[in-house]
Amino acid sequence: MTLETQPFTYAIRKDGTVAVSYQGRQIVIVGGKDAVRLQARLAGASAEAVQLALAKITGNFKHGNERQAASHQRNR
Repeated sequence: MTLETQPFTYAIRKDGTVAVSYQGRQIVIVGGKDAVRLQARLAGASAEAVQLALAKITGNFKHGNERQAASHQRNR
């Protein structure tokens, strides 16, 4: 993943929460004090800093075994 592709996007909702998406799929909704801190961090930040902040807030959501999990018996 390169930051030039900008895989993360975000949307600030009316209720103050921040919805973070990765390649068009919603990953996490941040609310409360964390949402306020994230909005402050994103305001006026460079594109690279925005991508880094969004990557950090999403946590470790992608493990590399997604392709294997799709073919597992319980997921059919």
